[in-house]
Amino acid sequence: MDQDTLNQSVRKFLKVVGVSSQREIEQAIAAAIASGELAGTETLAATMTLEIAGLKLKVAFDGDISLQ
Repeated sequence: MDQDTLNQSVRKFLKVVGVSSQREIEQAIAAAIASGELAGTETLAATMTLEIAGLKLKVAFDGDISLQ
């Protein structure tokens, strides 16, 4: 295993996940506010699950997203 290659690959994957996830969350929140489903003052519980089948790895990360 080449540690540098692994590190670069993991970082690239996490960057894609981070940017894409942020975009999806922001779009979903904007749509929910536009439809009246959210007021825009909420704090939303969030869970992100990382799963790598080849490693039998499944880990959930919990947090909150505050809108105000």
